[in-house]
Order: sequence, then C-alpha cells, then structure tokens
Amino acid sequence: MSHPPVPLIDALVAQHAAMDAASRGSAALAAAREGALSSLRADGLPGPRSESWRYTPLRALARHAPRAIAAPHGSLQDLGLDEASSPRIVLINGRVDPGASRLSGLPEGVRLLPLSAALGDLHARELSPLERRWSDPADWYARANTALAADGCLLLVEDGVCFEEPIECVHVLTSAADAGETSSHTRLLVEVGAGASVCLRERWLGRGDGKLLATHVSQIHLRARAQLRHARVQQLAARQHLFARSDVALASGATCTRLDLELGVGLSRHDLHIDLQGHGASVGADGVQLGREGAHLDTRISLQHQVGETTCSMVWRGLARDRSKLAFHGGIHIREGADGSAAELSNKNLLLSEQAEVNTQPVLEIDADEVKAAHGATVGRLDPLALFYLRSRGLPSEQARALLTEAFCMEPLRAWDESTRAMLRDAVRGSLGEHGGGSLSQVESA
Repeated sequence: MSHPPVPLIDALVAQHAAMDAASRGSAALAAAREGALSSLRADGLPGPRSESWRYTPLRALARHAPRAIAAPHGSLQDLGLDEASSPRIVLINGRVDPGASRLSGLPEGVRLLPLSAALGDLHARELSPLERRWSDPADWYARANTALAADGCLLLVEDGVCFEEPIECVHVLTSAADAGETSSHTRLLVEVGAGASVCLRERWLGRGDGKLLATHVSQIHLRARAQLRHARVQQLAARQHLFARSDVALASGATCTRLDLELGVGLSRHDLHIDLQGHGASVGADGVQLGREGAHLDTRISLQHQVGETTCSMVWRGLARDRSKLAFHGGIHIREGADGSAAELSNKNLLLSEQAEVNTQPVLEIDADEVKAAHGATVGRLDPLALFYLRSRGLPSEQARALLTEAFCMEPLRAWDESTRAMLRDAVRGSLGEHGGGSLSQVESA
C-alpha cells in the first residue's frame, strides 16, 4: 500500500542514506536497518484511527523534516553535569562523550561501553547479543531507531557478579532555535547474567528551545535469578519530543525493580513492554507522570505473564497542571497456563487545572486459573478536608497544597534505597518547584 509523501519519513530516509559503513555495523545489522526502513516507508505513521495513538496524534510531527544533530561544544557545567564520581556513560546529542563519561572503576565481569565501539569492531564479543536483539518492532519510531541508531550504551554483567554501586547512563539533548529541526537516535542494551545483580540510573536532560526529535530503544534481558534496579528520569525541554520503547524480559527467578519519572515539559511517549518468561519471575514497575506547562506525557505498558508463579506490581501516580495532558495505558495479560500468578496495578491522578487533561485506561486480561489480580484508576482533585486540616495547623494555603501534591507523587519512590530515593526526590521537587507552587523542602525549612 502506497502512502503520500511524509516529510518526517523522507528526512529519516535521507539520514539513513548519509550513514557511513562504521555506523551501519555488521552485515547482519545493516540488513536489519534496511528492513526496518523499508517497513517504515511501507506502513507510514499511525493514523488518527489508531487506538494506541489516540491520545498522541502525529499530524503536526509528520510535517517535521529533521536532520541529524551535531555534538555541542561546552563544559560539563554548561550541560548541567557534575564531574563523575561513579561509573557513568554520557551521551550528548546521541553520541557518547568520553570526557564526560567515566567507564573505569567497574569490577571484573561488568562491562560498560559505547554502542559505537561494538559497532566498529565486527569481532567484539559484545556484538553477538547486540545482533540478536537488534529487532524490528512494529512501532514506527522503533523502526526509525533500528535504521538510524549509531551509538548508545551497552551494560553487560556476567553470571554471578553483584555490583551495587549505581551505574549512570545520561542523555543530554541540546537544541538551539537557530539550528533548525534536528533528531537523535540511541539504544540501550542491558544483559544481566544468571544470579547477577546491578543498579542502573538513566537520566534524560534537555537544554535549549529548538525543535528536536529523539527516538530511543532499550532492550533489557535478565537471566535466571538475575536482579536489576532501574530508575529512569525524563526531563526534556518544551520543544524536544522523545519517543522511547523499553523491552524487558525476565527468566526464571529474575527480579526487576523499575521506576519511571516523566517530568519533561515537551511531548514524550514511552512504550514499556515487560515479558515474564520464567517461573518465579517478578517485576515492580512504578512511575510518576508530572505534567506542567504544555507537556504531553503518554505512557503505555504491556505486561505479559507467560508462565505460572510470576508476579507484578505497578503503582503509578499522575499530576496534571497548567495545560498539560497525561495519557496512561496499563495492560496486564495473564496468559493461559500462567496459573498461580499475581498482578496488581494502581493508577491515581490529580487534576490541578481546568485546562489540564488526564486519560487513563487500566486493562486486565486473565486466561489462567487460581490467580490474584486487581487493577484500578482514579482521576480527582486535592482533598479539601486534607487541605482544611493542614490550614488549621497553621500552614499557608500554598504550602499546604505543595505538601499534599508532593506526598502524592512520592508514593512510588518508597521501594528505593536512600541514595537513589534522594536523587529521585530532588528531581520531583525540582519539577514541582519550577512551577512556582513551592515544595515540601520549603515546608520542612519553614
């Protein structure tokens, strides 16, 4: 089926044509890129009748014609980064910056390296899992990413290795208004071996007022009894659009504790796919959507219980103020044969503005026996009785509202260690404080 010309797709095709051989990678990866690009050109972008894109229309985006973004010049301070004190890989405008990164200090059996390093060495032992997982998902932006991603992060943990110090993967995107429309495409590959454990902090930082399209694909595989703690914070600027897909697969006895903070003020779409493939696999996938200004935050979760005795828990909180829009779809499917599984999903939202909008859709499908499952979603406003109680204790109205809104957002953070929780709490407080409504820290110091 032919489609009329779409400037966005034409621009992405042109970017692919300009890639050099080293960026394309091995013959297998180059073929995967060509196939993804062909699928993107054949299928085009989702139309207005696509149910999964109902709350994130793409008509305006389709008119964009971005070019590949260039790496910026500037100090770490200019980019909002401190000197690295722990293992860290930094990507600036889609390319790993060795000067801002710190790839040393890792124990034997833990490897953190740029994707471009593996792509440039056809004999690298990292290339085999990379080729296996360089898939072609049906999402239009994931196809674009498959075709164009030339750098990113590989985190490989061998069997039985435990490393508790957080490893950071930081994405910094800069977009100047006079630079025109630009784009960036990156990947994250995480392989955690049997019985191994690791902690990953992923941050997205936006700078500038230019138009930018970013695509990102994360592919995470946990082998038997592996453990991963993964905290992801998205703080992009108003004219920066991020389309991200995360695929997480868990083998028998594996455990994943995950938190997503959607705090940016632009357009963000995140598709999170979790596959519980082995008996005893368990995942906690919590998150916060904090909408302010004109932010459009769309999160879609698909969680599959493939076998029995698997568990999942998802606690999500949404807060919409100003002209922001939140969309949340939480889908859980307990498949036939996944007897004895347990699943729980909670999505609660606060509307703090007449112009804000929240759309939430929890979905639970059960095709197995003897399962424990519950799901629910709410949209409401701050409790007037709670406000009255705080006011009666002497708190000004603004601080009372700040206390309640921040406490509402903090619930999904409770499962984390103090160090990580402090980092996450500061990110949430910063977003709440930028609005001008105060924060709990101001209440504590009053």
